[in-house]
Amino acid sequence: MDHDRIARIIPRLHWRLMPTLLMMYVLAFLDRANVGFAREGFAAHAGIGDAAFAFGASIFFIGYALLEVPSNLILYRVGARRWMCRIMVTWGLVSAATAFVSGPASYYAMRFLLGIAEAGFFPGVIFYLTCWYPRSARARSVGLFFYGAPIALSLGGPISGMLVAHDAFGLHGWQIMFIVEGLAASLGGIAVLFLLHDSPAAAPWLNAAEKTALLETLAQEERAHPRKHDVWQALRDPRLLFLALVYALIQMSFYGLTFYLPSQVAALLGTTIGAKVGFVTALPWITALVAVTLIPRWCDARGTARGAGAACTAVAGVALLIPAITSSPLIAVIALCVAAAGLIVAPALFWSLPTAILGGAAAAGGIGLINSIGNLGGFVAPNLRAWLDIAFQSDGAGLVGLAIGAMIGGALFAAAPRN
Repeated sequence: MDHDRIARIIPRLHWRLMPTLLMMYVLAFLDRANVGFAREGFAAHAGIGDAAFAFGASIFFIGYALLEVPSNLILYRVGARRWMCRIMVTWGLVSAATAFVSGPASYYAMRFLLGIAEAGFFPGVIFYLTCWYPRSARARSVGLFFYGAPIALSLGGPISGMLVAHDAFGLHGWQIMFIVEGLAASLGGIAVLFLLHDSPAAAPWLNAAEKTALLETLAQEERAHPRKHDVWQALRDPRLLFLALVYALIQMSFYGLTFYLPSQVAALLGTTIGAKVGFVTALPWITALVAVTLIPRWCDARGTARGAGAACTAVAGVALLIPAITSSPLIAVIALCVAAAGLIVAPALFWSLPTAILGGAAAAGGIGLINSIGNLGGFVAPNLRAWLDIAFQSDGAGLVGLAIGAMIGGALFAAAPRN
């Protein structure tokens, strides 16, 4: 293995792959999470109350879970470039169509269809990264990809807030937000056809020697650390189900925070959702961006992804408790910053675990399975939070429930299988 040559290639992979992948993730997350900024508009203009909003926000994950594994297996067969284009174009059109919901039923339908359209995107990218990056750079590469969520939420918050605040062309601001951000995703999908390549062998920006060195390194790692390649055997592996449970608990807390952050910040500031709330909601995600820059790189150098991921999840759980029990807006926002950082870093480190176990088509299917089960946490989160708030007649009860889930997730993360 030519370590010096590989060390020189890794930064080139970052510069050539990550801008496109980040663009994709930013647009994906924007269209998935911008529903939080439409909550007040839904109530005022479409007859969608709190319970209906929570169910609609979460039903996205049912459609998403149903098609994760098939979508990832199709990507493995036809290549990432074409399949990612299809995913982005269709989810962008569905997201734009959400502007025209007229009641709970049409809102549920659009959110369910959005999940179906987007299914396979995230696990497809995780699998795609295993085709390019050696094990020694994998946590770092996933960490760079995870820039997408905090970028989307730090930049998207102000953008969504400003769009929601201004009516135009006979449309309400929340409708304009869905149309603008949805069509941006469809245009991004078309761009993917020209920006991505399916494997190192097809990359024109690597010379023959670099391609050989990278492909040989990946092959040597496969021989040194043999992984399961049979899809159906992998899907029955109990280790994957354990990992899926860990991921579900992380995602439950993450989406419980994400979907309600705009309204929570608005309540802390004593105002309505708009540009001011958008800028304040950016602060937790800017903090997360700094954390995901530093921690995965540190873990790659020391091989401590599992322990650090467990710690980040548990600390995020503790931080989620604080806004539920403090009356200080400043302390609450600081705690939300810590929680957001932990809940972004933890899944970035998490994905180094299943990719060490699975390879080939089994990796595509197994990553899809973990992500589909894990993202059901996104279905549970808003409904659980709304139910707990109602059951205990407290605005903080749901947040406490999510905090407990994160702390349990941290404990299970520490016990996750190594290989």
